[in-house]
Amino acid sequence: MTDDVRALAARLEAIEEHLDNVGYWVSRGFAVEARRYIETLLADPRYADPRRLLRHGRKVYSQGDEDGLIAEIFRRIGEGGRRFIEIGSGDGLENNTTCLLLSGWSGVWVDAMPNHVEAAGKSFADQIEARQLVLHQARVNRETIDDLLAQLWQGPDPDLLSLDIDGNDYHVLAAITRFRPRVMVLEYNGKFPPPMSWVMKYNPAHGWDGSDYFGASLAALTRLAETRGYRLVGCSIMGTNAFFVRDDLVGDHFMPPFTAENHYEPERHFLLSVWGGLHPARIGPFTQG
Repeated sequence: MTDDVRALAARLEAIEEHLDNVGYWVSRGFAVEARRYIETLLADPRYADPRRLLRHGRKVYSQGDEDGLIAEIFRRIGEGGRRFIEIGSGDGLENNTTCLLLSGWSGVWVDAMPNHVEAAGKSFADQIEARQLVLHQARVNRETIDDLLAQLWQGPDPDLLSLDIDGNDYHVLAAITRFRPRVMVLEYNGKFPPPMSWVMKYNPAHGWDGSDYFGASLAALTRLAETRGYRLVGCSIMGTNAFFVRDDLVGDHFMPPFTAENHYEPERHFLLSVWGGLHPARIGPFTQG
């Protein structure tokens, strides 16, 4: 990381601490600084190869830049059957597959929180009625995940599996044997840079308490994914989500080596405020066009 990038990151972190108590213009100033930071970061020669994903990031309904990265992955490997499963889908207003759903994909959302499922049911009533979306409330664990997916999923393997449950992600992923999606988006704990391999102790009653005790390190998830026949092809700029593509689809589309060391992005949670003002909750329910 260059000195310019370090200085900008430090400035952004300082501003971000005050954003909750400041007005519109300071927030706009933060967004300008943050975009400058991203541009400076991406000017690093590490990101120059066109096979790197990070330059393609953008937010539509994702937390950060995941929507753009997902779109770019499928542009390179083809969209397949355009079907997804998202576990930890929230209320649908900020997740990794709403953009796909509104682009004509179909799939399944699973979330543990009844209020999230209720809200998603209202916002996406048209898609549910059209059987484009299946919505299910359940707290998943490694003992039940395969049986649950057998109930909810029929047909060929999904094109995308997104898993973000703020805790037992590694253990649940290890227990999924029903199918092999073409692409996986997995939340990782950016606190632990490679080669650190760390996995949260399995606890089926776990609920995220807002601390950094959750999930697994990127190195641990990468090793698990490799045993399933997947390669790490990139991470989100905020250092929260990792993208894995099935071996037979990787080809020369992505940047080797497919290691945690090559693709790790550190925690940059301060960038969340760049997209905060664009939260889609402001535009209301979604209807078929």
